Amino acid sequence: MYEKEVDQLQKIIDESNKIVFFGGAGVSTESNIPDFRSADGIYHQAYKYSPEQVVSHSFFMLYTEAFYDFYREKMMILDAKSNPAHQKLAELEQAGKLKAVITQNIDGLHQAAGSQKVYELHGSIHRNYCMECGRFYDAKYVKESKGIPRCECGGIIKPDVVLYEEGLDAQTIQGAVKAITEADTLIIGGTSLVVYPAAGFIDYFRGRHLVVINKSQTAKAVRAELNISAPIGEILGQIQVR
Repeated sequence: MYEKEVDQLQKIIDESNKIVFFGGAGVSTESNIPDFRSADGIYHQAYKYSPEQVVSHSFFMLYTEAFYDFYREKMMILDAKSNPAHQKLAELEQAGKLKAVITQNIDGLHQAAGSQKVYELHGSIHRNYCMECGRFYDAKYVKESKGIPRCECGGIIKPDVVLYEEGLDAQTIQGAVKAITEADTLIIGGTSLVVYPAAGFIDYFRGRHLVVINKSQTAKAVRAELNISAPIGEILGQIQVR
């Protein structure tokens, strides 16, 4: 399936030396991590509060325990395994063809697959810090804690994820924009390009090949040389690294 598109993508990858991958939730749904915006995603499920409310800074500060109930159940999928998309991107990096992965995901699966240069725009569930003393805690500690996870000093632990009302990390933005600016090929995968400011980063691309691999149409109009409406793992899994 998708033979023609895969052949075209293979040709683009073969002649590229500075590939950057920009990915979203669709990269992780094949690892059974629920996304937010698809028809059966988190935003379409019934909760006492809307997910947009729950994952906001003000909600975290006001209703910390309710935040953690939702966060542990819906956003901390610690037994998820990387899929063919993550694995192929790591292979392309090891071969020297892919220069960076820019992800909107917080699950750490790119690193689990072996990717080294990963810009996590929205942070990571694997990094958690005490709001009082700054001490680090891993995801397992937070997942297994009851109620509000607390530091040894008594302070509340906060995940290093970018909540609504919070800004993206300046250094991460700088690195991601620089990578896109220097890329000869940009592959956008598993994202509908709805979330800003992240979606706006692709405007910095000045390279030769722009590819979009996403099951549904992207919200942001991009002039892609190649558009593949398919699950990203299914497509990247067929690519030869050479």
